[in-house]
Amino acid sequence: MAIVINEKQNIFTLQTQSSTYQMEVDSKGVLLHTYYGKHVHPESLAHLIYQSDVGFSGNPPEANGDRSYSLDCLPQEIPSSGVGDYREDMVRLTHADGSTAADFRFVSYEILNHACPLPGMPAVYATKEEPGETLIVTMRETASQVMVKLIYGVFEKQNVITRSVRIENHGKTPVVLEKALSCSLDFQFGKYDMIYFAGRHAMERTMERTPVGRAKLSIGSLRGTSSHQYNPAVVLCRPETTEESGDCYGMCLVYSGNFEMSAQKDQRGQTRAVMGIHPDWFRFTLEPGDTFDTPQVILSFSPNGLSQLSHQYHDIIREHICRGKYQHTPRPVLINNWEATYFDFNKEKILHIAQQAAQLGIEMLVLDDGWFGKRDDDNSGLGDWFVNEAKMGGSLRQLGEELHQLGMKFGLWFEPEMISEDSDLYRAHPDWAIQIPGREPTRARNQLVLDMSRKEIREYLLERLTDILSHAPIDYVKWDMNRSICDIYSHSLPTERNGELYHRYVLGVYELQENLLARFPNLLLEGCSGGGGRFDAGMLYYSPQIWCSDNTDAINRLSIQYGTSFFYPISAVGAHVSAVPNHQTGRSVPFSTRGHVAMSGSFGYELDLNKVSEEEKEMVKEQVSTFKKFYGLTHEGDYYRLTCPGEEEYMAWEFVSKDRSHAMMTLVKTDGQGNSLPVHVPVRGLDDTRKYRCSYNGLVCFGDVWNNGGLTLKTIPGEYASLIVEWVEEG
Repeated sequence: MAIVINEKQNIFTLQTQSSTYQMEVDSKGVLLHTYYGKHVHPESLAHLIYQSDVGFSGNPPEANGDRSYSLDCLPQEIPSSGVGDYREDMVRLTHADGSTAADFRFVSYEILNHACPLPGMPAVYATKEEPGETLIVTMRETASQVMVKLIYGVFEKQNVITRSVRIENHGKTPVVLEKALSCSLDFQFGKYDMIYFAGRHAMERTMERTPVGRAKLSIGSLRGTSSHQYNPAVVLCRPETTEESGDCYGMCLVYSGNFEMSAQKDQRGQTRAVMGIHPDWFRFTLEPGDTFDTPQVILSFSPNGLSQLSHQYHDIIREHICRGKYQHTPRPVLINNWEATYFDFNKEKILHIAQQAAQLGIEMLVLDDGWFGKRDDDNSGLGDWFVNEAKMGGSLRQLGEELHQLGMKFGLWFEPEMISEDSDLYRAHPDWAIQIPGREPTRARNQLVLDMSRKEIREYLLERLTDILSHAPIDYVKWDMNRSICDIYSHSLPTERNGELYHRYVLGVYELQENLLARFPNLLLEGCSGGGGRFDAGMLYYSPQIWCSDNTDAINRLSIQYGTSFFYPISAVGAHVSAVPNHQTGRSVPFSTRGHVAMSGSFGYELDLNKVSEEEKEMVKEQVSTFKKFYGLTHEGDYYRLTCPGEEEYMAWEFVSKDRSHAMMTLVKTDGQGNSLPVHVPVRGLDDTRKYRCSYNGLVCFGDVWNNGGLTLKTIPGEYASLIVEWVEEG
């Protein structure tokens, strides 16, 4: 059993293959968090909780004068608000009388023998092989009729526990949610670092590692998306934790909107980490009978370092978040016309690129921005999703059919959530845009944002997308979103409920994508938000791959893809070979290296193949062949980070098949020095007891020799040079 209950003591123990999570109801009805860590027997660990009289930490009425009992010091599953716990809370309410206290006590529990979906939101789902189990613990707010259900999903094989919260108003008056987080973790002892992933547009998910101290360490987004600036996934780990050893805990939010994650030590040295919807600009009214569900957090623990933690997240996201035809079906190698033509294209230019691509083995052409409405730059046309047949020289059906005759699939770019003021849609429905009446709107790329919380807008977009996809042979859609949201105001919500708009917006996007995929189940949907501005587990529920970054420079991509790999499977990473000098950085990198970097993802090209040399065209053929050869490794195998950015003169990473019979390492030289020394690279993941032949030197050695000895390479000549090394099991 993954869920073990001690009914006499109200102890709830959640067991995975290598971890244990435990909580216990104390004599006052408080649900205490007793343990999360390496797998142990399901015996009470409440003896680990040390209680003492702490000055200025008050005692609730139930303590009956016991000064050692204080909510301000106890590890809790749902920290209370306004009743004596001065640390971060999870749920904050405003009651009808204006008071803001929220104090939750145990009522009951139930167990489901399957994973529990969340209404209108993505969540880790059950499969026949891993149905999961669910524990639902019901808590009651002590002075009102607000009930909270704490929902814990257990995926035993993947070493994953999920958490979310359902808040129900059983009273007769409205209650306002001021804060509704999804998860809180209390660690009574030990020092921790927080690893998070920060950045900006075109330089996303740079790994940073900071000790957790008395000053609150907080990351988040108020941009309406998970954002380029911070990713909604963090690691808490011991200071000594490395890739291969040490305790580490992951927290990954399955959500694509505003979020916050914070960690802080309290006065007793305990660490509390919380995650969920950002409480700023959030205010959600629950009428009598209403229910609110928070997004899901995926928790995972590894006692063996960061690599194992990443493998657990890669597996759960690949197998229980990503869905549809292309969950495991090989993705087509594509070419996108954006960096080849930008807005300056016509049918002849597109077909010219496609003809050359087809000859080189590329399988799909994606037509990017500029095919619709009045759209010759980024200042107009968004919202007018009608084909500009004058510019295209015909219909999309004609173009798609000609591409299919070349043996290529056809992909198309959309930006459904946006609207240009210079558009027929805006002139007809200016109130559909998010903007504050009487204020000049804040613009980005001269575009505004559609209010996706409104049903009529979602219906319009679904009708337009359906019409286009139904009348042309389109196999793939790139769904972009190219600005942050501000000027928050909805013309359809009561003014006092505008604090609901950010969350309702995200729910609207999810609904539209779900309905689109229901109509076109074979569609390959790729997410995008100026590249990696919405690269999160919520989006991966709908789009099994996301354009990793608008930055296609191969050397910059090393650190971007490195940071991405901590939580997200490589199959989710959209990565392309682009032209040089690179359009973002001006750097020139060898064609072979650009290919090697892009192969660590869902592979494609972002250039005009008619402008590359004959030698490079032959390299395209070779790269496509190599990508397909290693597809099972890169998209289904285990990924190992062998180096950290900036620590060596090179970056290296490795893929190992699940059956340990095959491995592939990629190395890219990032710096060069005179009188260079040999390069020594670690090797990971081979079976110690089996023999493998190395393609670099032809040697056959046991796996433990490779795993512990590594591989020494001669000096690698050439600026930004790269190579691939392969290990294949012998005998």
